Amino acid sequence: MTELLQYTFFQYALLGSLLASIACGLVGTYIVTRRLVFISGGLTHASFGGIGLGLYTGISPILSAAVFAVLSAFGVEWLSKRKDMREDSAIAVFWTLGMALGIMFTFLTPGYAPDLSAYLFGNILTITPGDILLLAVLSVVLSLFFLLFLRPIVCIAFDRDFARSQGIPVALFEYLLMMFIALTIVACLRMVGIVLVISLLTVPQMTANLFSQRFQRIIGLSIGIGYLGCLGGLLLSFYLNVPSGAAIIFFSILIYAVCKGGKSLYVTWQKHQSSR
Repeated sequence: MTELLQYTFFQYALLGSLLASIACGLVGTYIVTRRLVFISGGLTHASFGGIGLGLYTGISPILSAAVFAVLSAFGVEWLSKRKDMREDSAIAVFWTLGMALGIMFTFLTPGYAPDLSAYLFGNILTITPGDILLLAVLSVVLSLFFLLFLRPIVCIAFDRDFARSQGIPVALFEYLLMMFIALTIVACLRMVGIVLVISLLTVPQMTANLFSQRFQRIIGLSIGIGYLGCLGGLLLSFYLNVPSGAAIIFFSILIYAVCKGGKSLYVTWQKHQSSR
């Protein structure tokens, strides 16, 4: 471990993991509480259209993916509020549209076919100072946003009708939060990739939810659990020589399984003690 810390790429990976854990801990808690996992999955795959567009036009794929994901998020939010369109249908439209455009633009890109594995499966060991800066800015903005507007966010997450009755501009907050979800997804693409990024937004929160029902506490726990999953995944990736993105998600799910099993055993033991 000491030897690994001497390498710049590993230092970047540790810092990127911490910043990604903060961003995903904040946004992911809202996603799990609002039960927006399917929407987040749709935005994740829709961002592939932006990656293909970026490769075709020669601009940064991450920048084009961010723009495409945000526009898709607004589109899903707008279509899902229409009476003639179901929410799952709106998600399916942008999910499939993004994947289709991404494949088309990729094959239309002049020259050799670009390597998409870094975007599909991620590799945290290849993140750059630019990626870290993006995660840092996003983490700071998200932290300030949740700190300033925690009460309305909690109200919207648990009961939108109650939030409206309190005079909270629910529609505005929903659009802003959808934008932050899209940006967080894109910012984490280089870490775990399109295929696995949704797990980073849900598994730590599911684990945290085993120990608390309070929104604020789930945020704190999910940040810590998410970072622990990233550290464990990095070490697993190093020793087994497997892709880091998959290793991070595997270790995060392993943490969830251990915590879930431990809690079940504890509850069973408590029932046994109380019945004696």
